[in-house]
Amino acid sequence: MGVTEEAGKKIGVLTFLHNQNYGSSLQAYALQRVIRELGYPCEHIDYLPSGKEKWINLLSSGNDWKLLAEGIRKRLVRRNHEGARQKSRAIPAFYDRSMKLSPRCRDRKDLKRQSAEYDVLIAGSDQIWNPVWLNPAYFLRFAPEGIRKVAYAPSLGVRTLPGEAKARKIRAWVSDFSAISVREEEGAVLMEKITGFRPTVMPDPVLLLSREEWTGVAASISQGAPYLLCYFIGENAGYWDAVRKLQDERHLRAVVLPVTQESFQQGLPLLDGAGPEEFLGAVREAEMICTDSFHCLAFSRIFGKECRIIRRDREEDPNSKNSRIDSFERIWDQEGPQALREKGREWLREQLKA
Repeated sequence: MGVTEEAGKKIGVLTFLHNQNYGSSLQAYALQRVIRELGYPCEHIDYLPSGKEKWINLLSSGNDWKLLAEGIRKRLVRRNHEGARQKSRAIPAFYDRSMKLSPRCRDRKDLKRQSAEYDVLIAGSDQIWNPVWLNPAYFLRFAPEGIRKVAYAPSLGVRTLPGEAKARKIRAWVSDFSAISVREEEGAVLMEKITGFRPTVMPDPVLLLSREEWTGVAASISQGAPYLLCYFIGENAGYWDAVRKLQDERHLRAVVLPVTQESFQQGLPLLDGAGPEEFLGAVREAEMICTDSFHCLAFSRIFGKECRIIRRDREEDPNSKNSRIDSFERIWDQEGPQALREKGREWLREQLKA
């Protein structure tokens, strides 16, 4: 990633880095790569909140205690499966090889101290603004006055308004941003209802790189015979019924990129311990993909693969994240990959130049 120092400004980016998610790591990589290609020194702020920081945020942001159970579930998967532990090492190793990260920040004091290193702070992308797990850090509340704050395509994840208390927080927390874009049209509608201002919609950072550029990042997984790639972030017995039906219809063997306890227990071949490059290779080399994941769908489209989406949430669930999928399919069909790349890069160029 070539950088020219003539731009002068140093850019700091904050997003999810430590949630053990391939899509999160790859969208972070893509955004940093594009900013550096635009000529700006850039690094991601390595925010890994301490246990105390997580408790403070849970209590102060009014988040659901069920988030604790979700964290415990993920830790149990890592404890029970060596492949999950390998994956938890593979993602930071990818950052070491492919990105620049700041010193580790464990709380808001660390974030405030680190933010003094930058001329511009960017929040995004991924579901960092989802009201289900609201955190003021991802709204850059730690930043001292005078630092330009930009939001590049954060996702709110949902299509219904949060409670009034959370809406008030979001309204206050975005008031000092110089520029805001969001990832989904549904998020733009929500932000207009909350703030009175309708932000522009920008593509997820993974769409800012071409198929050829992602091919250069992907690692071959050498599976030989054609396969159906299965990658599920949620847990639902119906997922596996759908997989077996597709196997019968397409005469494909299923290969699983495991995330959940359920995915380890299906008796199917596993791509265990894969890192982000192997995830890309698995999508690129698959005959067909079956997933509930936004980013797996995005990479399926980038690599021109047939993808069967299984919706993770009930449509009537107010916290349903299905709108992310609908929005992605809509903009991909309406605008196409090249136009999306150009639009996102141009928006970033203008905001960083300002």
